[in-house]
Amino acid sequence: MAVQLQVAHSRLVKGAGVVAGGPYECAEGSMWRALSNCMEPSTPGSVPTAVDTEARIAARARAGRIDDPAGLAEDRVWVFSGSADRTVERPVVDGLVAFYRSRLPQAAVRYVQYEGAGHAMISVADPAANACEISAPPFINRCGELDAAGELLAHLYGPLESRVERPAGDVIAFDQREFTGVAPFELSMAAQGYAYVPQACRAGDCRVHVALHGCRQGEGEIGRRFVDTAGYNEWADGNRIIVLYPQAAARSGLAWGSWRWVYNPKGCWDWWGYTGTDYATRDGGQVRAIRAMLARLAGPPARGGQGAATD
Repeated sequence: MAVQLQVAHSRLVKGAGVVAGGPYECAEGSMWRALSNCMEPSTPGSVPTAVDTEARIAARARAGRIDDPAGLAEDRVWVFSGSADRTVERPVVDGLVAFYRSRLPQAAVRYVQYEGAGHAMISVADPAANACEISAPPFINRCGELDAAGELLAHLYGPLESRVERPAGDVIAFDQREFTGVAPFELSMAAQGYAYVPQACRAGDCRVHVALHGCRQGEGEIGRRFVDTAGYNEWADGNRIIVLYPQAAARSGLAWGSWRWVYNPKGCWDWWGYTGTDYATRDGGQVRAIRAMLARLAGPPARGGQGAATD
């Protein structure tokens, strides 16, 4: 989902941190392809090549469905893959990195391949994190002193002020219905999202980092644990960064009050097309919702001093 947001809005987004993710629109709208080529490929050759990804992005841009990919030229990307990850296996992540390296300067792409890490966000902020090799809820692992959030942010933004132990900003809950255009459950999104706002950002002029949780990591699955302990807030405080935590939600088929069939039982963001064929473009319902949240953060401070500018 981070890759989709970056590519769809490349004029706005300045980089991406990707933990165990594959190439842009790898699934091509197919759940079967998502489960095979984009998670556990039978052969490395079944993963889209850099040429394949480039062609797909160019076609989407010609159709006016995404920003001109020239907007990616100055991006920086940080990509992580654990050797014990059997959910999104290494060849899939290699396919994404190959695309980035085909169009970005070498120094702009950092690829961390960590021995023994499972499928998870690697954090030093969660006091009860799983062991490094585990791939199970809450999908937040401790791997020695590896601080994925800190490394990711430093690569994207440049040198950072020190991490704080106890963030002093505010975790603000907000109604996602204002941004979805339809009832959030129609897009397999939760009614409520979160933003972490450092005290220094209450008057504005801060950067915004969008932190997208993984499958089975939304509030409906693990409460606020990803928001509170993924490790971003500790770095946000001293570096004038607002962290936006939109929330997806599980849905299995029909739902009360809806005629739409949406199959997303693990509460993943839509990277295979369960919300419709536009899922990886600016017209995708979830992409539109997150873009609307960013527009709100980029607006003038609301009464009470809250607000920020995107960078």
